[in-house]
Amino acid sequence: MRISIAEPWLKDEYGRTVMLRGVNLSGSSKVPRIPEGATYRREGFFEHRNVSFVGRPFPLEEAEEHFERLRAWGLTCLRFLVTWEAIEHAGPGLYDDAYLDYVAAVLEKALAYDMQVIVDFHQDVWSRFSGGDGAPGWTLEVAGLDMHHFATTAAAIVHATYGDPFPRMIWPTNATKLAAATMFTLFFGGRLFAPQCTVEGENIQDYLQRHYLAAAQRLAQRLAHLPNVIGYDIINEPLPGYIGWPDLGRHNGLLHQGVTPTPFQAMALGEGLAQTVDVFETGLLGSRVVRRITIDPQGVRAWRDDHSCLWRQHGVWDVGADGIPRLLRPDYFTQANGKRVDFGTDCLLPFFRRFVQTVRTVHPEALIFMEPEVNQLPPRWDHDRPQGLVYAPHWYDGLTLYLKRYLPWLAYDTRGRGKVVFWPFIRRNFADQLAEFKRHARDYLGNVPVIIGECGIPFDLDHKRAYRDSNFKIHARAMDRTLRAMEDNLLSYTLWNYTPDNTNAHGDLWNDEDLSIFSRDQQQDPSNLYSGGRALEAVIRPYPMKTAGEPLSLEFDYRRGKFRYVFRHEPGLDAPTEIFVPTYQYPDGFEVNLSDGTYETDPAQQVLRYYHTPNRSIHVIQIRRRREQI
Repeated sequence: MRISIAEPWLKDEYGRTVMLRGVNLSGSSKVPRIPEGATYRREGFFEHRNVSFVGRPFPLEEAEEHFERLRAWGLTCLRFLVTWEAIEHAGPGLYDDAYLDYVAAVLEKALAYDMQVIVDFHQDVWSRFSGGDGAPGWTLEVAGLDMHHFATTAAAIVHATYGDPFPRMIWPTNATKLAAATMFTLFFGGRLFAPQCTVEGENIQDYLQRHYLAAAQRLAQRLAHLPNVIGYDIINEPLPGYIGWPDLGRHNGLLHQGVTPTPFQAMALGEGLAQTVDVFETGLLGSRVVRRITIDPQGVRAWRDDHSCLWRQHGVWDVGADGIPRLLRPDYFTQANGKRVDFGTDCLLPFFRRFVQTVRTVHPEALIFMEPEVNQLPPRWDHDRPQGLVYAPHWYDGLTLYLKRYLPWLAYDTRGRGKVVFWPFIRRNFADQLAEFKRHARDYLGNVPVIIGECGIPFDLDHKRAYRDSNFKIHARAMDRTLRAMEDNLLSYTLWNYTPDNTNAHGDLWNDEDLSIFSRDQQQDPSNLYSGGRALEAVIRPYPMKTAGEPLSLEFDYRRGKFRYVFRHEPGLDAPTEIFVPTYQYPDGFEVNLSDGTYETDPAQQVLRYYHTPNRSIHVIQIRRRREQI
């Protein structure tokens, strides 16, 4: 299938509207395979130049098993994770060609299963060494940081050095800690805010971006011949670092958990100076300060011996004659060159443009998937917006994700509008949150198509109770609540995630996250394509794969197996509308009720093909389980 764009929809080669359903493959692709890089392991953690990601997401010989399973589940779009580290871990300009060959071989096998692939250049809070994944370790080194001292100086909270038990959903707090915040500031705003920071005579922003783009180009060149590789995600969840922070002496944003220094305190700690900082706790009522503690690095610094703190060097702060650190320019990162800096317009967009230009030199027809920071507006891209742009934001049921509890009567509006209670209001609120993404795509990006690049639920709810009693009913309810919101907005999506080597003990092998819809530990019968799946009654759903016109409404009740789809046909488009009708939901067959027209079924492909009549503009397709009374 060839996918193109006729805004605001994705289209196939016949002009039919394409709705994508798929998975992120995979959570463990964030960490090396050799040596085993699961984040709970400390052994060899700092040997970052001598690693291999070959075998992530799975050994090549397992590809057919996983692709056959995903195809049976109707999840035929892969948001395929790669990291900058996987490509260029050995050092600047040193590429792992064995890994590039491996990725190409895996995606060639995906082609045989008609899997559409979005290559995602993934990162979270910059790097494994600042508590996330993505960038190679050497990027921190060229910035002058010493990753060995991040724990002592509170510059990052890292699973491998912190140990177990790792605090629940603590890793995102690294976004505002010294290591990750510094690196993002340099990557997107080094020329503006760190003009004195150069590498081999080049400003560090240009140096880092040049290497990132060259790595992306090298992979795109290796994959450009594959027709199922439809495009590239520019960068996963880009963060502003300190850019735009109004007062470095105060906290900013909504997400606070655990030990939380202000940026100024983080800078002082990074220079080995003791600070008394707030400790936050997150619960049903949000985040609050529960105590204050003093952290004393006793002179240990987050910077290498031959480097001073970059921000002290640039006059942001200094230490007085009395030995007390003082913040000199609390709004330093809000203005540059006499004007106020907007992160989206002044920092993200120039990088996005460079990415498009670089990748399309080797893969000209590739679609480009872009996303802003989570829960933030996209930058306004007007006059020079490239063709083939797709908006790919992320969305989660925030309360369930952060508390690892499903409360059917309570949810949280991720736009910062507080709690929502009772199911009818929750459904309406979730649908409205997702509808805003379509409005953003229209108002900021020129009405481009939208795909939700990440959505899903944690499976280690309620202290992993389901792994003891094998009851995933609440997980199905939680997943259904998310996916109904997607359907209410007629959105394409890729679930986070499918991790082939997920375990009940260590989840997706990264920061104690456990969102995989598959686990070997739930697999009792390897010959059964559904064995090992989690909450499949909600995950596997009928949906319109290709529509001969404009989708209008979509509903599915997984408990009763009731499916209803309404669309308006496009005049002159004679190709059939194709509905995925999963055997898993309809093991005893199904009944079809049509407003008009005819249909045929293809049981082997789990597809219903509907042929509309041209004298009626709006068409309704209803499916229900056989022998069930509506």
